[in-house]
Amino acid sequence: MLLFSCKKAEETFENKYIWDSLNVTATAYNSLAYQTNSNPHITAFGDSLKPGLKYIAVSRDLLSLGLKHNTPVKIEGLEGVYVVKDKMHYRWKSRIDIYMGVDVKAAKQWGRKRVCIEYGIFKNNTIP
Repeated sequence: MLLFSCKKAEETFENKYIWDSLNVTATAYNSLAYQTNSNPHITAFGDSLKPGLKYIAVSRDLLSLGLKHNTPVKIEGLEGVYVVKDKMHYRWKSRIDIYMGVDVKAAKQWGRKRVCIEYGIFKNNTIP
């Protein structure tokens, strides 16, 4: 017995990507002038930061590995999917910075950790 269906299987967010993993150092930052610059709510990519959103900054060496603007990232120890919205100073290597809004206490509690991240690369290098 053969079964056929004309209905295409629903594509989920997760399976739109090929997921790769990488060990990085993860720190946290806030959108406060003393931690960034005089306009702490604008990223190096030109995006606006808003507390409560799951954004990260990446060291510039990670850009060439596929962690480009708007890349989805899963971070070991944290729930949900974060999005690359900022890039860090050239001096940092193999590092991400997790955006924690204006919650300085949460950023300090996170501290600096070595974590495994998974990041999504579009299948067939296409953009949905």
